[in-house]
Amino acid sequence: MQPQQPGMQQAQPMAQPPNMVSGKDQLYITDMLSWNLNACKKAHFFAQQCQDPELQAALEQAGQMHQRHYNKILEHLNNQSQPIN
Repeated sequence: MQPQQPGMQQAQPMAQPPNMVSGKDQLYITDMLSWNLNACKKAHFFAQQCQDPELQAALEQAGQMHQRHYNKILEHLNNQSQPIN
């Protein structure tokens, strides 16, 4: 790793997401949902084709992880769409 040069700042993570989502953000969120859903489906499909029980279990576990990520993104989006009082 190179030392940080003067004048260059590292990006800090946001404390909380903004109230408004840009069009670019919306496209990225759509991509994230698609990637996770696709990975979940592929892992499940390949687990069904697999003869090795260890490999089958690992593929199912990977698919479940992607399903959890998909559901977590949806949950976050649904919570953000609720009106704030």
